[in-house]
Amino acid sequence: MSVAIVDYGSGNLRSAAKAFERAAADRGLGEVVSVTADPEVVRKAERIVLPGVGSFADCMAGLSALPGMIDVLKEAVLDRGRPFFGICVGAQLLAARGLEHGTHAGLGWLGGDVLRMTPSDPALKIPHMGWNDLVFRRRHPVFDGLGEGAQVYFVHSYVLRPADAGDVVAEAEHGGRFPAAFGRDSMIGTQFHPEKSQANGLRIIGNFLAWRP
Repeated sequence: MSVAIVDYGSGNLRSAAKAFERAAADRGLGEVVSVTADPEVVRKAERIVLPGVGSFADCMAGLSALPGMIDVLKEAVLDRGRPFFGICVGAQLLAARGLEHGTHAGLGWLGGDVLRMTPSDPALKIPHMGWNDLVFRRRHPVFDGLGEGAQVYFVHSYVLRPADAGDVVAEAEHGGRFPAAFGRDSMIGTQFHPEKSQANGLRIIGNFLAWRP
């Protein structure tokens, strides 16, 4: 089985690749993980991962700059139902719009907007960085084995609020509840970084690699 981690110039992808390689090895799945900017490699992959670090606009511009990549992603994920994992800004790109330093169009696969976090307690810092508990709104196979309050690692200032609240899988708290994981059909996205979330993150990644939507 092959996993394509899309390289569109958004940060160091090696930590994500290492986490996916380790999770595959732990489960004996034999996945071949490729970090790639080649749409044809993504087209042939059986799992697709879209990471993201930085601003929404910069990440969307970087993805758009890869000739044919967005078309291949739409074909693979929306038309053929290939399992897709968006991480942090890579998950935020599923929104219709990002409202960071202006209004910027996203992929629109889940709809909704990416908004700056506004904690009710002004003493709480933004960016939101650190470990937080997950509060599940519904069960999802990618989170099998994680109980209520499982901790994962966040680094972000903005958050995707999907158009359909039913797409929210889990929430977290930082001066108010916000979506921490969301998904629909063969898509899953996390506002947190599973590759930085130690054992819980490896379990989530392993579940994704074994998932059959």
